[in-house]
Parts: sequence; structure tokens; C-alpha cells
Amino acid sequence: MPDMLVKLYDIPELAPTLARQRDMGIAIRRGMPPEKFLALEWIGQHFSQYWVSEADVAFAAHPPTIYLAHRGEQLLGFACYDTARKNFFGPTGVDEAERGQGIGTALLLAALHAMREDGYMYGIIGWAGPVGYYEKTVGAAVIPDSEPPGSYRGMLGTHSIFTEGAPAEAFLEAH
Repeated sequence: MPDMLVKLYDIPELAPTLARQRDMGIAIRRGMPPEKFLALEWIGQHFSQYWVSEADVAFAAHPPTIYLAHRGEQLLGFACYDTARKNFFGPTGVDEAERGQGIGTALLLAALHAMREDGYMYGIIGWAGPVGYYEKTVGAAVIPDSEPPGSYRGMLGTHSIFTEGAPAEAFLEAH
């Protein structure tokens, strides 16, 4: 999966997307530190421990660099930025049962607009999975020769991710 580049000065408006989510009873908003433990537990149950680590960093930022989607007390998804690297969007995820309602797009746009408000002109989508989605939704372009992404090379557990598609557990074992 390559890295992608987004022109933050040329992304779709956020307000109509948030209004559609509100009409469906879904709130998209910046996370708050007191709910960190709830969100991290949910991310760990639905996604990966790597993403838990990155979301933890997002909650520690001032203001937090994590956006949450929820219906009442039910967490539906999240999106982070400035976690693994400065100016990087991700990780992001939506509960599998809630996909297809535009939640992921709303989270993506909320985070990208926040990045633009933070002064970035361009954003990097690190290790982008659905390349076609990002191209269509925000005009992202693949960064040539970014696969596997150099920004993650050398990180513990990445050898097996790059070669086998799954994180290695070996680095956690006591020797």
C-alpha cells in the first residue's frame, strides 16, 4: 500500500457532509481526553494495537488530533492525524456493520479540514489502503516509489507486515 498526497486547499466542503451525518443521528467531532480509555478499547477490539498506539498519541495532542463518529453512546468510527508522523492522516476506521453510510468520508474530511486549519497545504495519507477511494473522494495522488512506505520502515513488527501482511508478535516475546 503506497502513501498518497492530498491538496488540502482543494478538498470538498465539510459542512454538507456533517449535516448528512447529523440527519442520520450521527455526530462527528473531535475526541476529548476523558473518553480516551473508551475509544482506545474500542479501536483495539475492532482494529489493531498499532492503531491503538497512534490513537493514544492523537488523544495526547492539544487539541486532540482524533475525530470520533458516534450515535448516542455508540462509537462508530474514528480518524486521526499527526500521529505516526507530522502531516500524516490516519489511521482511520469505521465499524464494519456501519460502513456504507458516509461515516468514513465525514471522518476523513473532518480530519483533513483540521489539518488545513493547522496550516498544512498538503497532507499525506500514510500506507493508504483504498487508493481508489482516496483518489475519488479527495483527489489524492499516489506518491511514486512509496510502497512499502518508507515512513514505517524499521518500526518494530513491520518486517512481517511488509512481507506477510500481518504484524509480527516476535518482538513482544521475552528472550
